Amino acid sequence: MAVVWVFIEEEGGAPATVGLELLTKARSLGEVTVVYAGAGSEQAFATLGEHGAGRVLHADPGDALPSAPVAAALAAACEAEAPDLILFGQTYTDRDVAGRLAARLDRPVLSNASDVELGEGAVVTTHEIGGGTQIATAEVAGEEPHIVLVRPKSFPAEPVGGGVPQVEELELPEVGRSAARVVERHVEEREGPQLEDAAVIVAGGRGLGSADAFDMVEKLAKRLNAATGATRAIVDAGWVPYAKQVGQTGKTVKPDVYIAAGISGAMQHLVGMKDSKTIIAINKDPDAPIFSIADLGIVGDVHSVLPKLIEALESR
Repeated sequence: MAVVWVFIEEEGGAPATVGLELLTKARSLGEVTVVYAGAGSEQAFATLGEHGAGRVLHADPGDALPSAPVAAALAAACEAEAPDLILFGQTYTDRDVAGRLAARLDRPVLSNASDVELGEGAVVTTHEIGGGTQIATAEVAGEEPHIVLVRPKSFPAEPVGGGVPQVEELELPEVGRSAARVVERHVEEREGPQLEDAAVIVAGGRGLGSADAFDMVEKLAKRLNAATGATRAIVDAGWVPYAKQVGQTGKTVKPDVYIAAGISGAMQHLVGMKDSKTIIAINKDPDAPIFSIADLGIVGDVHSVLPKLIEALESR
């Protein structure tokens, strides 16, 4: 049986959601060990066990940035135990650790995968290209471990009711000038459902016309108990924070309902939301690319449609 390791960073005292998604996939590939970077807790380890982890290598970086020391410790562990595959999420810390680990082990990295399988002495990955309009596969053979970065929301985070895993402490070495320390943290204040986990998302684009018009998106979202999202264009324009960006260089989302208001449907945006269960598009341009993937399209000015929709919801 293949030995699969999954790197998971702690977020808010719990395993990152993308890590739990990777566990769902990993347990179908072989025997699973989690490399967990964070303070750790009985509850966090129990959650990992519930999602299929039989063993946890716990690395607590304290106030240090985890990338350099965790990569060094992980490289030593790989040389001692020789896993077949190591999965990382397509996130900032995961990419940093994976890149440093690849350099230490002299291995290639396959990134931005949407699926992964193990073959005879090789790893085969699936990648969406052309804004998700085409699927490409890549195969890399050679010495293990194979290192793969996977896009968020590629798999569901499904618990299987496993028991508490065996936890082993992973000693972090001194890394000299590669070390960095976190001296201060700023947590963005957010209300309502979080973008990555919301069942309903209302997103706005440049078709809104101004930053003030984004208030309509927020009012509609509040009535629907939804999260708000945005295109890169209005994030770059400073209308909304980067944390709301959906797309290739932002967040990947898969809500039950995605309402796109004043969004034309550039490829870079579509790749981040095209797998939503139901897509509702509002745009005054009947030829806007967003309509090609929409389940329901409304050809009209968002400044007329959104107020009417908000009014209808408020009257119920």
